[in-house]
Amino acid sequence: MEVLETTLPQLPDQVKGSSFLNLTTVIALCVFFALLCACIIIGHLLHGNRWANESITALLLGLCSGGVVLLVSKGQSSKLLNFSENLFFLYLLPPIIFNAGFQVKKKQFFKNISMILLFGVLGTVISFCIISLGVFLVFNRIGVTSLDVQDYLAVGAIFSATDSVCTLQVLNQDETPFLYSIVFGEGVVNDATSIVLYNAVQSIDLKKISGLTALKLLGTFLYLFFTSTALGIVAGLLSAFIIKTLYFGRHSTDREVALMMLMAYLSYMLAELMDLSGILTVFFCGIVMSHYTWHNVTESSRITTKHAFATISFIAETFIFLYVGMDALDIDKWKSSKASAGTSIAVSSTLFALVLVGRAAFVFPISNIRNCIKRREETKVEFRQQFIIWWAGLMRGAVTIALSYSKFASSSDTSSQDSLMITSTIIVVLFSTGVFGSITKPLIEAVLLRHSRPMVSDASDLPSLEDLRFLFIENGDPSEQGHNQRKRSLRLLMTNPGISVHYLWRKFDDRFMRPVFGGRGFVPFVPGSPTGEAEESQENS
Repeated sequence: MEVLETTLPQLPDQVKGSSFLNLTTVIALCVFFALLCACIIIGHLLHGNRWANESITALLLGLCSGGVVLLVSKGQSSKLLNFSENLFFLYLLPPIIFNAGFQVKKKQFFKNISMILLFGVLGTVISFCIISLGVFLVFNRIGVTSLDVQDYLAVGAIFSATDSVCTLQVLNQDETPFLYSIVFGEGVVNDATSIVLYNAVQSIDLKKISGLTALKLLGTFLYLFFTSTALGIVAGLLSAFIIKTLYFGRHSTDREVALMMLMAYLSYMLAELMDLSGILTVFFCGIVMSHYTWHNVTESSRITTKHAFATISFIAETFIFLYVGMDALDIDKWKSSKASAGTSIAVSSTLFALVLVGRAAFVFPISNIRNCIKRREETKVEFRQQFIIWWAGLMRGAVTIALSYSKFASSSDTSSQDSLMITSTIIVVLFSTGVFGSITKPLIEAVLLRHSRPMVSDASDLPSLEDLRFLFIENGDPSEQGHNQRKRSLRLLMTNPGISVHYLWRKFDDRFMRPVFGGRGFVPFVPGSPTGEAEESQENS
């Protein structure tokens, strides 16, 4: 900001007074939008490159731009705009998480739901515990002494959040469908779980620690998780019912598109107003909208919403990485941290080492426990695949940055060690995204694709749909044969919970939900209304 402000006195008075807008802000925004355009162009030129993606491009471009501003300002500042955490949580993160739920491949997601939930919920909690315990044991020894227990727990939640968007830029759904499903599903559930954990930690008074503290933390976590999920589902169903009942498309497709966007954002704001997890709410709202609401709008609106949500999410993610790269050279933060280079490197290295250990502590054990349960050899997760799952989840990004700013930069009297935590977070994000993000795609080609076998999928170890219909028959007689069928049904449900629950859900959905809330094949045809011929790719997605 300083470099822009110093140029203002050189401008003619008629130029400075010709607009009611702040000229400094206009120039800063012009520079940022130009950088966003440059990121898109460079990302297009590097499309298909093994070593680069949009996130890395935005980071590097942000670093270069920050360096240029720093030189022009003669070492005073590298910042063009000042951001608060409200920018992240109110404007940038909601479209990213909503689009993740809206675009999620539902069939693959729910077929592998047991493994996704184990990684995304249980794994995140394990990583949270290890990182929190690690910083508690190590930070005092390297000179970070001003943090309390609540800060340690917050750091554990902050660095448990993976960067699913950057990860998916280096994974190919056609080449590695199982890994794509697992990493993507885990990433979005992980982001939501990390934020719920962070909010739970912030809401508990840890000054009086007792034996009930852990139970209170668990209770708060479960309350936030389930109530936030329920609110998102209700908001999505309400939007589907309104659009199905009123047929906005008869008069204006703009209205139905606007209503989808506004109700999705409204669900997020209501969750924040009720002190719930807005991220979790808007994620499940996106899933429900893609399953019901999207099929209730006109075909032109389906195309519009699908690409509009993806575009807004892409711009928000690029904006975040661009700012992170530029903010990494913010001299004020480095000066206010008052830490030597050795201390800064020690803190960053400790955090990253704990991220490595915390992720390994649940990926390999959970995968091997799953392998012990699975009978068929081709349905087990190979060590190569376990390694890729572990590696692909090491990158940290938007959620980590946003939570770190919220925790350590929200107050006006930011201490030196708060600034140290912010700069260390930036270092971890830069290193993990730049190094691991650039190596992941070549690593998959070298480790996995050259030694490929039939891809692992829960669906390959499942009975046919006809078997499911036979086993889940509702009208069984009280004979011994009927008793055996019920036993087989129970055994099927226990051994294959994912597909069994999915089958039962589809029966319930077709009979009760879709006639009320719409969806593919359940919307009556009227002039200007949805035809019910939704794209198969969206339903299978």
